[in-house]
Amino acid sequence: MKRLPARLLLLLLALLLAPRAAALAQGTAIIIGGALKYDNEVVWQRIVDEAGGRGARFAVFATAAANPERSAGQIVAALNRHGARAEAIPVAPRLAGVDLQRQLDDPALLAKVEAAQGVYFSGGAQALIVDTLRPAGRPTPMLEAIWSVYRRGGVVAGSSAGAAVMSTTMIRDARDPLQVMKGRLREGLEIAPGLGFVGAGLLVDQHFLKRGRIGRLLPVMQAAGYRLGLGIEENSAVVLRGEAFEVIGAKGALLVDLSQARSDAGLAAFNLRGALLSYLDRGDRHDLKSGVTTPSAAKLREPRLDPAAADYRPYHDDAPFYLDMLGDTTIVNAMAHLIDSAASELRGVAFAGRRDPADAQPDLGFEFRLYKGEGSLGWSTGAFGGEDYTVLKLRLDVQPVRIQRPFYLPLAASTAASAPR
Repeated sequence: MKRLPARLLLLLLALLLAPRAAALAQGTAIIIGGALKYDNEVVWQRIVDEAGGRGARFAVFATAAANPERSAGQIVAALNRHGARAEAIPVAPRLAGVDLQRQLDDPALLAKVEAAQGVYFSGGAQALIVDTLRPAGRPTPMLEAIWSVYRRGGVVAGSSAGAAVMSTTMIRDARDPLQVMKGRLREGLEIAPGLGFVGAGLLVDQHFLKRGRIGRLLPVMQAAGYRLGLGIEENSAVVLRGEAFEVIGAKGALLVDLSQARSDAGLAAFNLRGALLSYLDRGDRHDLKSGVTTPSAAKLREPRLDPAAADYRPYHDDAPFYLDMLGDTTIVNAMAHLIDSAASELRGVAFAGRRDPADAQPDLGFEFRLYKGEGSLGWSTGAFGGEDYTVLKLRLDVQPVRIQRPFYLPLAASTAASAPR
């Protein structure tokens, strides 16, 4: 009998460990990209409103936090300022003087969670959430209580680490996107089972644009067999119910579709052709089942950028080359430039700028090629205080390349210019 690949086994294990009722869940997942500011009125108010509005009870878990007491206190205060009745649930490995196992089984705490309309997971280390609530793959009574809230239509919200656990397969501890592209993708370390609130068909990631995490989302999706991935930017959130979601907050989210993507098994490094990338800005809505995106009202008031239309009049006429495709917001800046440019494609690279003794492949880099295709569209607006774009269905190819060392050399003086006079 043929042995299944380890990564496929991981995905199957995650599916088996997820509560069986997940497929029937009717709750709302609010996935926050991390670094949520306490003055972000839109996101905090939406969390409370989705749970029923004023008076909605919330159970706050700072399980992932380095300082659980302080983190929980700040979140409770923020939720209560927006009308909730939030309470910290003292279940965290780093909470001093607390018997963790007793708290997980405490009938009084379980009753508080069961009675809540919403649950909030703080940021920190996502491994602590999963390892605490589902040690060795076994759901605790506390996790079952949280799922009970979700199944009956409640809210499960999480920021940063709290967002990472939303997937069935979780990006556990993969801090260097370039190293993930180079193959550092180990089960139980870089990836592991999550809690699965968003279902088995969607992989989520956070701090996405700020930290260039497209470099890790793409390889994890490919390895774990995901067709759809969603990378959410800091101080922003995705409100997901069933198959539909809305983007809210300061920025947006990148939707990745690998359903038409292919790779060359003959290349001894990560590669991909034909990925579909869409950047959804605040106020945009998307249906995962139909694939239809509805831009915000502010965008729809502006002319559509359609490269296939006779009246397409792009602003740019160039195609810049990007030296750090994993830089802060670079991928979305490139997408916005291309959809509003006469150029049909643009390129950039991702590579290690300095030698790292731990990097076994210091000269390995990756070329990113973005290009237009059928269905590529865009909108832009200045209504949010800047020039903000929604960009749909650009194509992406990623090809491994060899980076020359040194990357550049000083310009030598010419003989004529240096000769004495």
